[in-house]
Amino acid sequence: MHALPENVRATAARACASLPPETAEIFTLRLERWWPDIVGGLADLYPAEQAQATAVRLVEAAAAAYVERSPALRRLDIRRSLRPDWLQEPEMVGYAAYTERFAGDLSGIGDRLDYLDELGVRYLHLMPLLTPREGDNDGGYAVADYRSVRPDLGTMDDLRELTTTLRGRGVSLVMDLVLNHVAAEHEWAQRARAGEQHYRDYFYIYPDRQLPDAYERTLPEVFPDFAPGSFSWDDELDGWVWTTFNEWQWDVNWANPNVLVEYAQIVLFLANAGVEVLRLDAIAFMWKRMGTNCQGQPEVHSITQVLRALARVACPAVAFKAEAIVAPNELVQYLGTSRFTGKVSDLAYHNSLMVQVWSMLATKEVGLAAHALRQLPPAPATSTWITYIRCHDDIGWAISDDDAASVGLRGFDHRYFLSDWYSGDFWGSDADGLVFQENPQTRDRRISGTAASLLGIRAGQGLEEAASGLSALRLAHAMILGWGGLPVIWSGDELATPNDAGWAAEPGHEEDNRWAHRPALDPARVAQRHDGATVAGRAFADLRELVAARARLPHLHASVATRIGDVDDPGVLVTVRNHPLGTFVGLYNVTGQWRSWPWWRLHEHGIPDAVEQISGEPVHRGDDGHVWLPPHGVYWLTQR
Repeated sequence: MHALPENVRATAARACASLPPETAEIFTLRLERWWPDIVGGLADLYPAEQAQATAVRLVEAAAAAYVERSPALRRLDIRRSLRPDWLQEPEMVGYAAYTERFAGDLSGIGDRLDYLDELGVRYLHLMPLLTPREGDNDGGYAVADYRSVRPDLGTMDDLRELTTTLRGRGVSLVMDLVLNHVAAEHEWAQRARAGEQHYRDYFYIYPDRQLPDAYERTLPEVFPDFAPGSFSWDDELDGWVWTTFNEWQWDVNWANPNVLVEYAQIVLFLANAGVEVLRLDAIAFMWKRMGTNCQGQPEVHSITQVLRALARVACPAVAFKAEAIVAPNELVQYLGTSRFTGKVSDLAYHNSLMVQVWSMLATKEVGLAAHALRQLPPAPATSTWITYIRCHDDIGWAISDDDAASVGLRGFDHRYFLSDWYSGDFWGSDADGLVFQENPQTRDRRISGTAASLLGIRAGQGLEEAASGLSALRLAHAMILGWGGLPVIWSGDELATPNDAGWAAEPGHEEDNRWAHRPALDPARVAQRHDGATVAGRAFADLRELVAARARLPHLHASVATRIGDVDDPGVLVTVRNHPLGTFVGLYNVTGQWRSWPWWRLHEHGIPDAVEQISGEPVHRGDDGHVWLPPHGVYWLTQR
């Protein structure tokens, strides 16, 4: 037990005075447990006196939220505290979508819950729900009000009703919380323009180009095509404001403790609305330091530690997910390393796995992926990777030069090849992706496209024409489902939906081809999902089979690390998981031909009488002493 300062204990007691004594005591016990993380993180960020004052303000906010928290959510807090591995269970499968493209509005989500239940979904990520600025808003990531829902989607009451419904069906709602910036129309920005110094201090505002120019010497451009540079002039501010993404997205200044307190209150507000996972958007960009790329600075993790500790005190059912699309060797930091182990985000995107899946499917070889995935440091056993084959964003080829060189490749050439392959510009490629944000200086190109389109599946194809693409789609989904994290399916991929041909016709979308891979859920394909003679039906059945097999396998609990096995065939990726119940071996043939794996490896891994768990069939030994995998074949092997 950690001793609380008397003024902090008194603050908590006053705030919880209206609660029954035993309920108030729970808050105090949690505060004792997490107090060191709160004050430790604040000490990294602010001078001592400022840090102490901020800690008291945060306790006041947490206590107020705890008092207001509904009995149902307090029960959920207890259940989650008793089962802290709830996000790691093999039954956890996620689905991500834009509300309006999936179901029209929040009320319509209820009509889609049986559909999600068919897929085994227990984690539902609805893309930006909070009120954005009008007009261009970066797909909703330019938030104008953190405490209201987009009017076309519903109200906060609709959101609370939805979270209650989802909770009753065992589904957790995931929402985006943009931490790096607000819309230029946000109240803080408006009051800064009006000259209120309190709110000008919420942002990075400079009277001339001296400091912006100094920073920009080491800052990469996120959107070089339509938002070059990282600073924008604002006449009303009479200054240059930091705008990493777009001129109407103003970066907030986390070096100001008032900003941290504001966001802490927002976290608590959304938690009390029933949100169970907060996706911390653009988390890597939150702290600025001259002479760096201003991404992934140590203070980012200190901020997350404070916010997570505060949530553990007031609303421990809430988990944090880091949206950090960073270099492969930096990924695990967002799950916690060194002194941040177990203290920052509960979930983080396994961007490296996603990139390597696409790399393997293009090259039909696993050498680079095997090497790169082996280099990643182990994640804390209490944290969980989000595994995915794509998301709402474009795909950037995060393959390091060092990893490429280790297998005899040039990093630049390989990244260039992948962009050529998935845009269909390389000989032999059937892919139908779109180039996004080509940088003329670095020649860096990212790719947009649905999973189906990237695999060559086009509208109007029958099963025979789409056969290769469908088998590759099944393989890709098997890789993320068999890795052992929390797999998330992007809306439409379960039906092999191709790109939206009319993406550019929607107002505000014409300059952003990422909307091609954000199509509305196609009712015709939904209606075909049980018809195995259709492309949509085959894709849906393949995914349901994989999800059902995953749910039966405790070996896929995310607390167990996945390691890469020896490469015996350059076309077969081998994953190994040493669970207390026995070893799990995943075999993935990334080619369109039959490939083999040595039978004797079964004995080496301690599974001589292996069963293939997707089909439930025993593993057969070929006359040549090998296990043979069909084109794009997947075997999940455990001992009988």
